[in-house]
Amino acid sequence: MNIATIANLFGPQSLIILLAVVVLFGAKRIPELAKGMGQAIREFSKAKDGNEPEAEKLPQV
Repeated sequence: MNIATIANLFGPQSLIILLAVVVLFGAKRIPELAKGMGQAIREFSKAKDGNEPEAEKLPQV
């Protein structure tokens, strides 16, 4: 996969955003941020899935 294919897939806006993230946080910090975001998404999914049975217990109107 060459750079032209990547640019077509993500678009120039995504490349600019990625560059800005690297400049702001540094290349060493990006994996830590991604890990934290993954954990947050996982916790959100657990909380969302855990609340569904409670919704079924509510009385019907």
